Amino acid sequence: MSSSKIPVSVLIPAKNEEANLPACLASVQRADEVFIVDSQSSDQSVEIAKSYGASVVQFHFNGRWPKKKNWSLENLNFRNEWVLIVDCDERITPELWEEIAQAIQNPEYNGYYLNRRVFFLGKWIRHGGKYPDWNLRLFKHKKGRYENLNTEDIPNTGDNEVHEHVILDGKVGYLQNDMIHEDFRDLFHWLERHNRYSNWEARVYYNLLTGNHDNGTIGAKLFGDAVQRKRFLKKIWVRLPFKPFLRFVLFYWIQRGFLDGRAGYIYAKLLSQYEYQIGVKLYELRHCGGKLNTKSTSVTTTALPQKVRQTVV
Repeated sequence: MSSSKIPVSVLIPAKNEEANLPACLASVQRADEVFIVDSQSSDQSVEIAKSYGASVVQFHFNGRWPKKKNWSLENLNFRNEWVLIVDCDERITPELWEEIAQAIQNPEYNGYYLNRRVFFLGKWIRHGGKYPDWNLRLFKHKKGRYENLNTEDIPNTGDNEVHEHVILDGKVGYLQNDMIHEDFRDLFHWLERHNRYSNWEARVYYNLLTGNHDNGTIGAKLFGDAVQRKRFLKKIWVRLPFKPFLRFVLFYWIQRGFLDGRAGYIYAKLLSQYEYQIGVKLYELRHCGGKLNTKSTSVTTTALPQKVRQTVV
């Protein structure tokens, strides 16, 4: 197997990822160039990145479009035609690198979908709709940009694209070898991350329900590619009742998440909880203007019981 550098520029968005970065960076050493686009990390992320020879660029989000990945595609001075987008909790295997080296030589394609193999609690979540999990991550950087789902103004979602997909000019292929997705942090961080994601998903649901979703996106097509079909089904999904319960049934029973053992059950329960969070935040967005308390109430000491009034004083 060759150990020579492959003419691909890797782009890794990061913020406080010291637990994941060493394994991620070790897995992309075959790349000719590696950029870490950081958001003012307060841990050792920058030092770790530099120790692996990566170039570190700081991104300062101004609350408007574009977010981190699109900004990077517009502003970084890549020395290679091809760019590979890798999250900090993802790894590129040697077998996938060999396939990438061959794929970028094919003039027929401007980009490739990579399939993610998601691990949770040390277990490959092979069922429950988590595999295959296609993402357009390898493409000619002048040909692709992430879609705009009009979510940049949502508070507490961060400065990075969450589940947006790349719109590519040209033909797209599919690679056979998987990339690995495994977060080395604990469940606290998983819950924290999905609390942020549910803000984003609630706005996406809202946009789908109000018809404000098609412009500047990959579109929703029943007979499109894997991602467009998923987007089409999502348009139906957002209108269904009892989605938290349905999410568990779909993942654990219909898509056979139970075959993934204890990890599959826990994952299904957490996804059900995540769906509930999305639902209540969607309600908050639609009926409360995006804020839980929409009426200001003044409480005076005369309205309080004597015991409570004494405590206030």
